[in-house]
Amino acid sequence: MTNTSIGPMIVLFTDFGIGSPYMGQMRAVLHREAPGAAVVDLFADAPTFDARAAGYLLAAHALEFPAGTVFVCVVDPGVGGDRPAMVLHADGHVYVGPGNGLFEIIARRSRTFEARMITWRPERLSPSFHGRDLFAPAAAALARGDAIALAPIADSAWRQPDWPDDLAQVIYLDHFGNAITGLRAACLGDDVKIQAGGAVLAGARTFSEAPLGGAFWYENANGLVEIAVNQGSAGRQLALAEGSPVALL
Repeated sequence: MTNTSIGPMIVLFTDFGIGSPYMGQMRAVLHREAPGAAVVDLFADAPTFDARAAGYLLAAHALEFPAGTVFVCVVDPGVGGDRPAMVLHADGHVYVGPGNGLFEIIARRSRTFEARMITWRPERLSPSFHGRDLFAPAAAALARGDAIALAPIADSAWRQPDWPDDLAQVIYLDHFGNAITGLRAACLGDDVKIQAGGAVLAGARTFSEAPLGGAFWYENANGLVEIAVNQGSAGRQLALAEGSPVALL
């Protein structure tokens, strides 16, 4: 049964770090400016300083959210510089954040999208915390259905056409040591083997198909190729980290 009384949803996607005060400060702004919105923490530990890797991670996880969801996305090593602040409307979702390539993969995989530059500025704007002072209040306004000042933005200001459609590297290590890659499993055959951390890995459908302590790859719940060890840590066993390359065999 669908609950039609649920208000707008705002999703946080940042590299601020789990347990940092920055997520709490952004949530405080969102609760103040859009008190009827449900605020969801998707990632607080997206790839640090790496808008490219984070873009593939975001694209894989955004699909689960309902139309009308507003994403506040902050992986922004160039904060305070000349990268634009932007809003991207894509396939019923709204993304607010830096125009540094973070939304490239979302746009590329969307049926339709429209990008705009945020020209609105708050009275207080810290040069180092646009997440709290610019992106969060802009997202709250959009979640309320209010307009903010926007302007056209050139593709060259935020697009990254040279990035691959799929990224052959580890983009995230989870709590269990599973290594998520930027490769979509649907683009691979079942008999493909993957080389990572000096090992050659066959695919499996579930953890139980691999021997205890055995390393393998599988299609994770968000459609990405994930490298895992049955009841172990692929990160530790294969010496994998964010940015580690993988190869298809």
